[in-house]
Amino acid sequence: MKMTVTATRPSTPVGSALGAAAKAAAMTQSPTLAQRWRGSGNLIPALLFLGLFFLAPLIGLLLRGVLEPVPGLGNYEQLFANSAYARVLLNTFSVAGLVTLFSLLLGFPLAWAITLVPRGWGRWILNIVLLSMWTSLLARTYSWLVLLQASGVINKVLMAMGIIDQPLEMVHNLTGVVIGMSYIMIPFIVLPLQATMQAIDPMILQAGSICGASPWTNFFRVFLPLCRPGLFSGGLMVFVMSLGYYVTPALLGGAQNMMLPEFIIQQVQSFLNWGLASAGAALLIVITLVLFYFYLKLQPESPVGASNAR
Repeated sequence: MKMTVTATRPSTPVGSALGAAAKAAAMTQSPTLAQRWRGSGNLIPALLFLGLFFLAPLIGLLLRGVLEPVPGLGNYEQLFANSAYARVLLNTFSVAGLVTLFSLLLGFPLAWAITLVPRGWGRWILNIVLLSMWTSLLARTYSWLVLLQASGVINKVLMAMGIIDQPLEMVHNLTGVVIGMSYIMIPFIVLPLQATMQAIDPMILQAGSICGASPWTNFFRVFLPLCRPGLFSGGLMVFVMSLGYYVTPALLGGAQNMMLPEFIIQQVQSFLNWGLASAGAALLIVITLVLFYFYLKLQPESPVGASNAR
């Protein structure tokens, strides 16, 4: 009887490498549709919650803007064609733009100071900024009302120093609104901006100086572009929040300087005009979405910005 013995060849390094490459290629293959949707059933409770408490009220709001009092776009036409309503929109964008500008001008050096000072002092300054943000919004607004009024501390000090002869009107107008809102919005600029500055490698600035850049050139050509993510995120946050702010403009502003949130509240509470109020609220939502899209487009690290960069 003949016995046939089959010898197995040991795996060569080339064979092992080919096997590993095949496994790696199989792992890097795009997942199938079933794999992509695996576990998506866990999202159903969250989607139901968002649909019930967010999308449904939002859709109802948008529908009231085009259905009441009569179907059509009459509310939107009235919102832009009426000079009084157009003035409200102009006040809203003017205040939001000014508040964003002053918040950036005041928040940038504050964030820079927090980054440059020793860590212990920087932590204390940052805690003070956070404490001002955690203080009651109503209390802060009333504090500015006391400071800015005709018999307030600021006017008394200016008159005592001989700078002015009569009190300045700094409340119940756009001046008081911009001052009060800028103070409230500064922390929302400082926090993202300070985090961006903290992440900048000091060796980059030293490299610019070694290459012969002057301090101003180093600041504008090296440091400021590196701060762009914090500037964009903080500026967008402040601008969008300023568009929808109500308490501070209502207390420090006047009837002649009404902003869109005050206008919406007035239409609902005083005139029961839900259609026009819904149109104003829908306008705020659309503006927010448009600004957020442009923010993503200008950020190279975001998916939208990366696709446009290609």
